[in-house]
Amino acid sequence: MRADSRKASRLLDLSPLRQGIELVLQSGRWWTGLQIGLLIVQSVVPLLVLYLTKEIIDAVTAGLTEGSRDASRLTLLIALAGGVAILAAGLRTLSTYVAELQSLRLGDQVQEVLHAKSVEVDLQYYESPEYHDTLHRAQAEAPSRPARIVAACVQVAQGSLSLLVMLGLLLSFHWFLVVALLAAALPGVMVKTRYSSRLYRWMQRQTSHQRRSRYFNTLLTTIESAKEVRLFGLGELFRNRHRELRRQVMSEKLQLVRRRSLFELLAQIVAVAAVFGSMLAIAQRALTGAVTIGDVVMYFGAFQRAQDFFRDTLAGLASLYEDNLFLTDFKKFMELKPAVVNTSRPQLFPRPLRQGIVFDQVTFRYPGTDNDVLTNVSFAIRPGEHMALVGENGSGKTTLVKLLCRLYDPTGGAIRIDGIDLRDLSIEDLRAELAVVFQDYVRYQLTVRDNIWVGNVSLPPDSPRIAEAARRTGADSIIQTLPNRYDTMLGRHFDQGAELSIGQWQKLAIARAFLRETQLLVLDEPTAALDPRAEAEVFDQFQELAKGRTAILISHRLSTVRNADRILVMVNGQVAEAGGHDELVERAGVYANLFETQAKPYR
Repeated sequence: MRADSRKASRLLDLSPLRQGIELVLQSGRWWTGLQIGLLIVQSVVPLLVLYLTKEIIDAVTAGLTEGSRDASRLTLLIALAGGVAILAAGLRTLSTYVAELQSLRLGDQVQEVLHAKSVEVDLQYYESPEYHDTLHRAQAEAPSRPARIVAACVQVAQGSLSLLVMLGLLLSFHWFLVVALLAAALPGVMVKTRYSSRLYRWMQRQTSHQRRSRYFNTLLTTIESAKEVRLFGLGELFRNRHRELRRQVMSEKLQLVRRRSLFELLAQIVAVAAVFGSMLAIAQRALTGAVTIGDVVMYFGAFQRAQDFFRDTLAGLASLYEDNLFLTDFKKFMELKPAVVNTSRPQLFPRPLRQGIVFDQVTFRYPGTDNDVLTNVSFAIRPGEHMALVGENGSGKTTLVKLLCRLYDPTGGAIRIDGIDLRDLSIEDLRAELAVVFQDYVRYQLTVRDNIWVGNVSLPPDSPRIAEAARRTGADSIIQTLPNRYDTMLGRHFDQGAELSIGQWQKLAIARAFLRETQLLVLDEPTAALDPRAEAEVFDQFQELAKGRTAILISHRLSTVRNADRILVMVNGQVAEAGGHDELVERAGVYANLFETQAKPYR
């Protein structure tokens, strides 16, 4: 019972609709006002058309009956009718233009809002399937639904005004026509409302299937997976899985559509019966001489128009109800709150560092999981010190870096910089002092210059420091071989794009990090895709570039970290050992075993 009441209250919640209307108004109040003015004028036009049609028919009938050949009044009436028709066409054209313009502005604004919220939310949301379901539904519906709200509101307002005019005319004939009008329009609207709710619930259930089918489509159509799909013969497998998902989605939707179509047919039968019943009533009054032929045409036309306006009004209300349901996901997405937030009174980031970085009993568990990734991790990094983090995959190395960047906050313990808890620093201030190259760095489908410049967009896009960063990291020698050098478009997503090797992309990513003038430098597996010679070059440059900076280096290749001031060995989310290379080798512990395992093939 409680579940049913909660579901009912959720379906009747109009706050998503209000949010959609606010977006409409924000996209252009002046254009919204113009639309309202146009629909008021348009609502009067049908009555003028009907009245002029009646007068024309009555004038022709009178002329035939009385034998009059004076066509001046008839000519005037026809000219007026033509003028009203031209006016109606002009109003429709202008209204369509305004609606299209506002729809475009609204679509862009909604995308802006979605993008802003996507950047605002924490990294933890991106690692949650529920978040991706919500984002999928918001992105699928939010860009189009507010525009549909505009159309539906215009439809309801214009239909209501025109309907009121026609109802007054019909009531002057007989109340029966109003009852017949209700009988003709209500069944169809009830069917639409009923199946809007069913369609919404069905789409809620199908979101994961939709995302999975999109994923298989991505595997089949993008370059990232193209090599393995062909090498391993995966094309047919992924096509079958995509086809099966789409077949399941289609089968369930067709079942909904079939049932809706049946009830719509029944509603149409009721509407047709009401229309012809009204026609009979009007014709009988004409046979008794109570109304003229022109009156018959006017009243029957009024009934048909009123039926259309009534149906449009109720259909618009039903559409608003449907839009309200689907905008619930947009509202839910916009209500997501970041867990990592700025303190109300942030302290200034220490410049320069005097005490260094301290991890104090840091424990961390990723949201939605049951196991700690880090457990009571404690260590310190002195200002200007170069520390290496080593350990097997899953030992927690990259997680430490994520916490240092405040992509997450610890679930226990604290991280301090010069004694200040990271949570007491401005997030923007902290990240401005960090230059990080992650394992999964981004390959921007932009120019070479832009690929480096995004590392520090506070600089001018043509800053000479971009080329300097490329030279200092060894990327410039690669860039000089490209067709347009720094203005070469990279990647295959757009025309005339040049593709780089993984190692070459990685050098650009390192140049991007070195462009930032920061106190803290973090390289997470920076040479994973480089050959030994290129790797040695990078680390020689790293030693030079990291002078005066506090640096953290994560690597699986222990030969690359032996020159670090200190090495931290991570095992199962804890610090197993710490010390210099020679010291750790002499201990014959975890590090020594790892180093011996890697060195053995070269002896």
